[in-house]
Amino acid sequence: MSIPQHRIILDTDPGIDDAMALLFLRHRADVRIEAITTVFGNGGVALTTRNAHLLAQRFGIEAPIHPGADMPIGMERRQLATHVHGADGLGDAGLADGFDSPPEAESAAEAIVRLVHAHPGEISLLAIAPLTNLALALQLDPGIAPLVKQVVVMGGAFGFAGRRGNVSPVAEANIANDPHAADLVLGAPWPVTMVGLDVTSSCILSQDEARLIAEQGGADGQFLWDISRNYEALYREHDGIDGCCIHDVAAAACLVRPDLFETVSGPIRVATESVAIGATMQKPDHQTFPPGAWDGRPSHKACRTVDAQALIALYRDTLIGAATR
Repeated sequence: MSIPQHRIILDTDPGIDDAMALLFLRHRADVRIEAITTVFGNGGVALTTRNAHLLAQRFGIEAPIHPGADMPIGMERRQLATHVHGADGLGDAGLADGFDSPPEAESAAEAIVRLVHAHPGEISLLAIAPLTNLALALQLDPGIAPLVKQVVVMGGAFGFAGRRGNVSPVAEANIANDPHAADLVLGAPWPVTMVGLDVTSSCILSQDEARLIAEQGGADGQFLWDISRNYEALYREHDGIDGCCIHDVAAAACLVRPDLFETVSGPIRVATESVAIGATMQKPDHQTFPPGAWDGRPSHKACRTVDAQALIALYRDTLIGAATR
C-alpha cells in the first residue's frame, strides 16, 4: 500500500467547524490521519475529547485520540466559546447525548513527540485550536521541530484587506486562548503556515451549499447540517452572512491545496500582554529593524488571499463525492 502524501496529526477542539474539517480530511485520498490530539478551546478538554471520539466513530476514523491541555501555559483560561458551538460543543443538537469517551493513557504532547520521531520528515501538524499541545510538545522535546514536515495553523489575524480579530479588535480566538503557547510555537524552527481570519472569513459556506451537502452527502452530510443550525444563525445575526465561515476547513484545505492561497513570509510574533494580547504581527522578510524582539526568529508564512470559491467547491465536492461512490 502506498503512503499517502499527507500524514497528519490533527490538533483540535471539536467544535462545529472542527467536525467539518475532520470529515473533509476523512475523505481525502491523499491524507492519513495518524492521530487526533485534543485541547481546550470550544469546550474543556474532557468535552472536546468526548466529541473527538464521537466524530471519529461516526465518520469511521480509526486514528488514536490523545487528550491534551485543559489550560493555557501562561495565563488564566478565557471564557469557553459555548455561545458559538453550544454547551455540548456540537450545536446543542442532542446528537452527543449519552456518549462517553474511553480513557487514553498517552497525552497529546507525548503522542506528538513519539510520532514525529517515528516518522521523521513525514508528519504534518494541523492545528485548528489553541496551540498549547504543540507548545508542550516543544517543551518536552525541542528536537522535534526540524523533524516535522510542516505545521498549518488556523489562527491569527494580520490585517490583510482590513481583517482584524474576532475576540478583540486585534486577536483571533485560537491565538488569544493561549498567546504564550502561540509565540513559542512561532519561534520554533519548523515551517509554519498561518491560516488566519484574513482568509478564513472569506470562506463562507452558504445555506444553499450546506443544504446541498445535507441532501447529497449522506448521513454525515445531514449530521453536519444538524449540528450547524445555531452556528449558522449566529453568523446571520452578528455578521449578516447567509451561511457560516468554515475556518477550520480552510486550514485543512491549505494543507492539501496550498495553491489556493497566496502567502507572505517573515517572522511572526504574538502579543502576550496588554490590551493587544493575542495579536499576531509579521515582519516581512525584506524589512529590517533595530535589534530587538525579532532577532533570531524563523520566517513563517501567513496567508494573505484565498480562492474562496474554489475552496468551497473543493469541500462540497469532496463530501458529496464520498457519499456517492
